[in-house]
Amino acid sequence: MPDCSRFPAWKKLKEHQKDMQRISMRYLFAEDANRFERFSLQAGGILLDYSKNRITALTVRLWLELAKEARLSDAIEAMFSGQKINRTEDRAVLHTALRNRDHTPVFVDGRDIMPDVDGVLARMRTFTDEVRNGNWLGYTGKRITDIVNIGIGGSDLGPVMVTQALKPYWHRDLRAHFVSNVDPSQMIDTLAEVDPETTLFIVASKTFTTPETLLNAHVARRWLIDQAGSEAAVVRHFVAVSTNTEKVQAFGIDKEHMFEFWDWVGGRYSIWSAVGLPVALMVGMDHFEDFLSGAHAMDQHFRTASPERNLPVIMGMLSLWHNDFWNAESQAIFPYDQYLARFPAYLQQLEMESNGKSVTFDGKTSRCQTGPVIWGEPGGNGQHAFFQLLHQGTRTVPADFLIAAESQRPVDRQHEVLQANCFAQTKALMLGKTRDEAKAELMRNGVTGKRLEMLLPHKVFPGNRPTTTLVYRKLDPYTLGALIALYEHKVFVQGAVWNINSFDQWGVELGKQLTGGIETDLADDKQITGHDSSTNGLINACKHLRRNGNGATG
Repeated sequence: MPDCSRFPAWKKLKEHQKDMQRISMRYLFAEDANRFERFSLQAGGILLDYSKNRITALTVRLWLELAKEARLSDAIEAMFSGQKINRTEDRAVLHTALRNRDHTPVFVDGRDIMPDVDGVLARMRTFTDEVRNGNWLGYTGKRITDIVNIGIGGSDLGPVMVTQALKPYWHRDLRAHFVSNVDPSQMIDTLAEVDPETTLFIVASKTFTTPETLLNAHVARRWLIDQAGSEAAVVRHFVAVSTNTEKVQAFGIDKEHMFEFWDWVGGRYSIWSAVGLPVALMVGMDHFEDFLSGAHAMDQHFRTASPERNLPVIMGMLSLWHNDFWNAESQAIFPYDQYLARFPAYLQQLEMESNGKSVTFDGKTSRCQTGPVIWGEPGGNGQHAFFQLLHQGTRTVPADFLIAAESQRPVDRQHEVLQANCFAQTKALMLGKTRDEAKAELMRNGVTGKRLEMLLPHKVFPGNRPTTTLVYRKLDPYTLGALIALYEHKVFVQGAVWNINSFDQWGVELGKQLTGGIETDLADDKQITGHDSSTNGLINACKHLRRNGNGATG
């Protein structure tokens, strides 16, 4: 497929963007009283309002032309049908099969994988019911009260985010903890909060060789054995999410307590698999299956809806419009929902690991600007931290705002205050404040003369700052599933147009390769000279500080 910049629609969009530079969103809203209806969509219980962006009906038509020229519909069908679209790893990409609630056959290499998927879900239900009902007992006969998930990357970010997002649905007698950082402080602090007699550890590693995960798992294992006085306790307090039966058993985990997932599930897409075990333990399998159902509904929408009514297609093309045609190098995510506090971090991995690529499927350097930098925080907090840059800074940062119509924890009218803040911010970013408006406001407040002239430039807001707002009734498991799937497919749309592989992650490998040698160099007190001068200096400085405290390095 040709480089995306060579498509006729790409060139038309370049010309169209030049025209749009002269048009303000104020004008677009003034000219079209039905702009919200024209540029909003609904699916899976989610309302998408993308009207507060510098777009017209022509913009959307050109997006859809570009998607057609990039053969997006063929790419979508290739993914859902189990073709090996992850070409560099020769793998299918079928996280959608994990939430296939129709249970229709899905084939990989001629074999229906749905019996395997349904089998693991059935085992998860049996196990989680035992723990939640108090029938799974620790080594002293006490029921489990704490779940500690040990993983990293997709085996941590997904479970952390989803478990936190669904906190109102937690079992009242269970607490959840997550350890991912190889910094031992996180594990030690977690162990200080739990009781060895009542704690269940989940070790999530596909190969059961992930260094960070295994180091933390062995710390937890030693702690348990020291407290219990016997290795026999391991079998009652550890389960695994893995495919490596031999290594799982060598650790001391019964193979019956190993929950499988497959190589056609990428780490950042694995929350729908047994990697979601801590979620299922905390909220129960009924709610976990509701979570899968919400994602499945979005899958069906993505696969069958026409492009102009397709939420992931529109979101993907809108993000590409900002990234490639307006040179917006980052995108912000602002959930006005405290339970989604980890959602921006989750999307960082989803988007930046998926589309942070500069080489196309053809092995050539892309001429397009690919994945933007994703960042964000809960919106209310962000208003008092970094929104200043969004309103008056020199950079334009497209932002997604997420808000529930109904609070999980209603107190007086606080949720309406939260909603008012969300909608006010998107309105202010779109409208801005003209010089004349700022001057009139200052004069109404009695500011005149030199003071007015001094303050006036600081009171002007340029506006025209793009935002997209997603509204849902309530953050329940079904809605959360649909929301995550929406963003997954948005990322897929962008990757398909850019002609890059959104499902490998070779970029994380180099640091891993170099870590082993540097770890060896750090193990003794010898002066190191075998690296570049900076790396040598850093290693030697750490060794010196270990030996001599805070004295100057020499």
